[in-house]
Amino acid sequence: MRGTTADEDGNVTMEEEAVLGEMLAMAQATRRAGGVVIVQVKRLARRETLPPKQVKIPGILVDFVVVVPDQPQTYATPYDPSYAGELRVPLSEIRPLPFGPRKVIVRRAALELYPGAVCNLGAGVSTGLSTIAAEEGLLDDVVLTNEQGIIGGAPLTGRDSGGGQNFAAMIEQPSQFDFYDGGGLDLAFLSFAEVDAHGNVNISRFGDKIIGVGGFINISQNAKCVVFSGTLTAGGLDVTWEDGQTVIRSEGKHRKFVESIEQVCYSAAFARERGQEALYITERAVFRLVDDGLELIEVAPGVDVERDVASQMAFRPRIAANLKLMAPSLFQAGPLGIRDDIMARGRQFRSARVAQWYAERSSPR
Repeated sequence: MRGTTADEDGNVTMEEEAVLGEMLAMAQATRRAGGVVIVQVKRLARRETLPPKQVKIPGILVDFVVVVPDQPQTYATPYDPSYAGELRVPLSEIRPLPFGPRKVIVRRAALELYPGAVCNLGAGVSTGLSTIAAEEGLLDDVVLTNEQGIIGGAPLTGRDSGGGQNFAAMIEQPSQFDFYDGGGLDLAFLSFAEVDAHGNVNISRFGDKIIGVGGFINISQNAKCVVFSGTLTAGGLDVTWEDGQTVIRSEGKHRKFVESIEQVCYSAAFARERGQEALYITERAVFRLVDDGLELIEVAPGVDVERDVASQMAFRPRIAANLKLMAPSLFQAGPLGIRDDIMARGRQFRSARVAQWYAERSSPR
């Protein structure tokens, strides 16, 4: 494992780290199992010079310390003080996504936000939602989190994933999962690799490749609403938008909506049992989970339902009677300008919740 500074007794602090992760829990588990704990740090300090409250891994759990003076902060960044929470940055410094399918997808996902919503951003395409929230001036109105322990601000994307900027708190990963497991999430924004006709999702196993699920199950099955994101097909997909119309230059070789998935990581049946809402957002179509599987509820401008959606799936979804067009602004390069609409939605939610609260308390026991 790793930290920033170790003293001569092996006590480790993490003042420059982008995440706290689960270092203490792993060290305790390793020691309990009779293993060896090796911690990589950036620098050494004299005995009894580290602030005790900053020590995240006590020296009693550490066997060896390896000093790497030029250890990078993340896979992509040598060091950024905002990643360590030392300072806040202007929103203009939060790198926007380039316009393309990924941006279209996370823009549509962002339309599900509402003020005060506590959200998780999973790995993959969904990490980009923080950049959309920054572009649209929504970072202070919602609470974005990631499983590594970031609460608030803008969780990072790409090879910096796991960290964040302008966050309100950085806690240890096990505590973050205690919160998730307790039902603390209003919205979970997650990626998908395969979806079957029932709405089940696979993100972990493909032939002889076992990727693992990480925290996907805890997050997806405990959030009040889950929003899955990904392209409709994969492997050579080339799609663009000309004058607001969808142009598929080359279709992906691999279907992602399949008859049967190799491993169930998200159970649609369990979701329906607990009344969980679920959306599946792609660059050209949006589906929702209904009693008998998936229902197509939106398509992008220029998309032919039969040619561009149904024929690219291994099963036929239900088609909503009031099938809608995805918002035209999703397919333009400039900002969406959705803040006012989302704030208005928040007022509606609050009014509905207050009405429900009074109804529950005024009903006969």
